[in-house]
Amino acid sequence: MISLIANIFTGFVNSLPTTLMEGFVWGILAMGVYISYRILDVPDMTVDGSLALGGIVSAMLTVKGWNVFLTIPIAVIAGALAGIVTALLHTKLKIPAILSGILTMFALYSINMRILGNRSSQSLVGLPSIKDTLAQLLNIPFIYTNLIFSFLIMAGLVALLYWFFGTQLGSSIRATGCNPDMARAQGINTDNMKIAGLALSNGIAALAGCLFTQLQGSADVNMASGTIVIGLASVVIGEIIFNNKLSFWIKLSGAVAGATIYRTIIVIALLLGMPTSDLKLVTAVLVALALSLPLIKKHTSPRKKGGQENA
Repeated sequence: MISLIANIFTGFVNSLPTTLMEGFVWGILAMGVYISYRILDVPDMTVDGSLALGGIVSAMLTVKGWNVFLTIPIAVIAGALAGIVTALLHTKLKIPAILSGILTMFALYSINMRILGNRSSQSLVGLPSIKDTLAQLLNIPFIYTNLIFSFLIMAGLVALLYWFFGTQLGSSIRATGCNPDMARAQGINTDNMKIAGLALSNGIAALAGCLFTQLQGSADVNMASGTIVIGLASVVIGEIIFNNKLSFWIKLSGAVAGATIYRTIIVIALLLGMPTSDLKLVTAVLVALALSLPLIKKHTSPRKKGGQENA
């Protein structure tokens, strides 16, 4: 038993830089999911397709000789366009939000295959990449380059979103998600706010896909399968750890913390010998438990007494 614990601990320590790097990138995805799921109150399934779209666009532009850093904004724009399509289906054609996201995600599979040249994947081995450029610049191993770069992007995004949602446009998006009827009464065009919010959400998801592709050296048409559940798991775990009544930047940071904890749980499960085919089951159970925690707390917390209960 002691030997098993020691082996697991050693394996965890050795994989810690990769775990943190993936946690930061998943944290970027979680912030995108947070915008649609918590701020706009829209169950958007588009992120499964837009994350892969961002990664695939970045990979194919790199193959064509583009500067790897210039592929990042192009990937973000591609993801934002996918979000706009979903928003237009929902706001202009009055298709339910969840179905609009599914339709766009479904269409993006074929679009992603087209961009890949009807192949299922594209390797970046031997081609310039972000990790190669930064490793040469900083003269440090790839793994630490990936960790530093993903952390800086994540931290910068938290700061940028905190600023943005304090602006008039950002506040209007928040008002639309909080109470659309009241927002309309204040003269806010809620349809336009949903379009802007879903564009932002999916642009961020595409950014996460772009970073995954560049840091891991390949893009795959199925690389985003199940990412919406991972994003939700990260958001919910973050809300459990951080009080939901705290300031907005802490909520955003909580989504990143939730993503890092999620990756840590997955790494520990793998070190314990769990088959990779069971990881989606673990994620589903984890999300279900996290979402039901408020109800569990309500039924297990001691009842208030006397006048407190009837007050």
